[in-house]
Amino acid sequence: MSTLQRLRDRLAREDRLVVAFSGGVDSALLAWAAHDVLGANAVAVTAVSPSLPSRERRAAKAFATRHGISHVELATDELASDEYRSNTAQRCFHCKNALFDALTPLAAAMRAPVALGTNLDDLGDYRPGLRAAQLRAGIAPFVDAGLSKSDVRAVSADLGLDTSDKPAAACLASRIPYGEPVSAELLARIERAEDALHRHGFDICRVRAYAAGTLARVEVPADRLDELMRHRGEVDAELRDCGFVYVAADLAGFRSGSMNAVLQIGAARP
Repeated sequence: MSTLQRLRDRLAREDRLVVAFSGGVDSALLAWAAHDVLGANAVAVTAVSPSLPSRERRAAKAFATRHGISHVELATDELASDEYRSNTAQRCFHCKNALFDALTPLAAAMRAPVALGTNLDDLGDYRPGLRAAQLRAGIAPFVDAGLSKSDVRAVSADLGLDTSDKPAAACLASRIPYGEPVSAELLARIERAEDALHRHGFDICRVRAYAAGTLARVEVPADRLDELMRHRGEVDAELRDCGFVYVAADLAGFRSGSMNAVLQIGAARP
């Protein structure tokens, strides 16, 4: 049985489905497959908040439109939570709770579960949001069907989905070190800074904000660091225009989830 057929068979066990749809490679395939199997009984929902980059919001809407997927946007208010704003290592737990707060009324009205694009690889990473999803009875069709991240990309490529090679994305709050507060103002500055890097052609990048938003640590792929240095004057000026006082390049290059390194250091201490 093909990987796609396993996924279709899993989705066919549901009568209706609400898909948490950020527009990334995982949720895009899940939204497409749910629509393919369930038609109008599957609705893709994009949670809109200051932590979602505008470019990702536009991309999600365009993907749903191209593929005829039922799509709605709902506002989430994770910044209203003291636990979220304080940005402990459990931030993602509180964020996922806010997501379910927004999705649950629609899911209840549809009498449908909420499906997330969690894949097998995610189970081995530090993702407290997964625990929140489990507590709120969210389902993970990729996990149930045995799909890894490489499976998701391969199936997406076979289907001709333009998200198949889309770089990994994460919410803007993931750019702020644990323990430093999250604010709408800082999230907006980070988004502006990353937009500036995108204009220079760095589609894969992160701007990590430290020291109350005074220091920007820029991550681009290691094999493009020389190119970043050639643009350093422009990049420095543009990021300073975003309110950063100091701009530094990370010599190790882009690493998804690099903020979790401090958790690993803490766990290694006696």
